[in-house]
Amino acid sequence: MSDLLERLRGRGWRMTAQRRVVAEVLDGDHVHFTAEEVHTRAARRLPEISRATVYNTLGELLSLGEVVEVSTDGRAKRYDPNAHRPHQHLVCSRCGAIRDVHPTGNPLDGLPAGERFGFMVLAVQVIYRGLCPSCAGEDNPSAPDGN
Repeated sequence: MSDLLERLRGRGWRMTAQRRVVAEVLDGDHVHFTAEEVHTRAARRLPEISRATVYNTLGELLSLGEVVEVSTDGRAKRYDPNAHRPHQHLVCSRCGAIRDVHPTGNPLDGLPAGERFGFMVLAVQVIYRGLCPSCAGEDNPSAPDGN
């Protein structure tokens, strides 16, 4: 059973077939699907699942704190099930691939007290941008593919 499914069962979340398939789609490392991508993948497993059910389920998972919304391009909201371990994101500027990264140290250390303007900082969002190995290889055909 997936980590997300285990957490939801532990909370006593009523596990309908629709909720289960949405949770299964969101399971895994480096998962950052849009709601539409969640619906497309869920419909492959459960063809009768509606977009409304997917959106409602994602809303419930957000309110439970079991997924977080991530926006790396300022438009599409993506849903990240890695909600219980602090992390940042590494995003390919060309294809949009996203990976969770876990740098060491406290991200607040990069913001000196004098630059906080009296704010009590509650969260930090860091996005690293660059080119993934596939896209970087397109710029340099002789570059190794990193696999």
